[in-house]
Amino acid sequence: MPTTLHLRSETKQLERRSPISPATAKVLLDAGYILNVEHSPGRIYRDDEFASIGANMVPEGSWVNAPTDNIIVGLKELPDSTSPLNHTHIQFGHCYKNQDGWAAYLSRFARGNGLLYDIEFLTNPDGRRVAAFGYWAGYAGAAIALLVWCHQLLHPESDTPLGAIPLYPSAQDLVESVKTVVGEALPKNAAKPPRVIVIGANGRCGTGAIDLCKAVGIPNDSILQWDLAETARGGPFPEVASSDIFINCVYIGSTAIPPFTTLEALSQPGRNLRVICDVSLDPNNPNNPVPVYKDYTTFVKPTLPVPVKGDGPALSVVSIDHLPSLVAREASDEFSKLLLPSLLTLDQRVTEGVWTRAQKVFEEKVAELPY
Repeated sequence: MPTTLHLRSETKQLERRSPISPATAKVLLDAGYILNVEHSPGRIYRDDEFASIGANMVPEGSWVNAPTDNIIVGLKELPDSTSPLNHTHIQFGHCYKNQDGWAAYLSRFARGNGLLYDIEFLTNPDGRRVAAFGYWAGYAGAAIALLVWCHQLLHPESDTPLGAIPLYPSAQDLVESVKTVVGEALPKNAAKPPRVIVIGANGRCGTGAIDLCKAVGIPNDSILQWDLAETARGGPFPEVASSDIFINCVYIGSTAIPPFTTLEALSQPGRNLRVICDVSLDPNNPNNPVPVYKDYTTFVKPTLPVPVKGDGPALSVVSIDHLPSLVAREASDEFSKLLLPSLLTLDQRVTEGVWTRAQKVFEEKVAELPY
């Protein structure tokens, strides 16, 4: 029997990305897979783009009643519920690092005899992820960080934070918008561009952040590009506090490292830092190297104040957990191409390494569930 994939509509507010694009859907169909695609008013790809290549269009939310041998493909975690999950799901579960609510979420799969193939843990034999949104996460994070910095300079007497961030039809539209706002803000900073420090600069996420900064006119000598060599001495780093914008692009693993900065370090005299964008965010992870905030932000409310003391300017953190949705088409086009080779082996998932490794991690985490 052919393998059936069911692409669900995302329920997270303003999540526009898709792990399967119309182009990769056609490849799956040509390879003999059956593909059901839920109607979705928020997805970056129109319904007719999928229908035109032969996908079966089904009602939004219909995955709940789909046959249990269907593989449910999505991106973000499902809404809070206590109902058991009896399908195999491909998604970002955000429940393998003891995040808040991890046990309740993972137990839904265990109680329903379902299975979670967590996208973050789909890896090659060398442990590298097969697909990630890193580049576009860094790109979008840098854009929002610059918009927050500009807002503070353009409204120095106001306590009102930056409002809702519009979602852009393309990366080029985003660049043009940010470039315009930066041009308006620079005269308020004696025509000096912001000093931006990017930690994790050599990775895909850091590369995206640096590319965005350069695209909107930030000169290279105003961008501190840090990676392993620069952070080897261990933080907190005074260079973070002396910069205007800090963008963290370091993947949070299971090994704790000295924090890059702390509330105490940021409360010392002479701080310039106005904006932190934690692209690699995991605020409830005890290994988070930016332990100065506890909550997520959103595109509707993109910042939270950081409770620092001292004589520095107001400090805001951007901690949006689906940044690439800001440039959803480019992000989805790239991600779906990266994920496609693995999806094409789903009919061999009982023996295929990327899926057996992901199932092993799932089983290990289920074994850690409280009784």
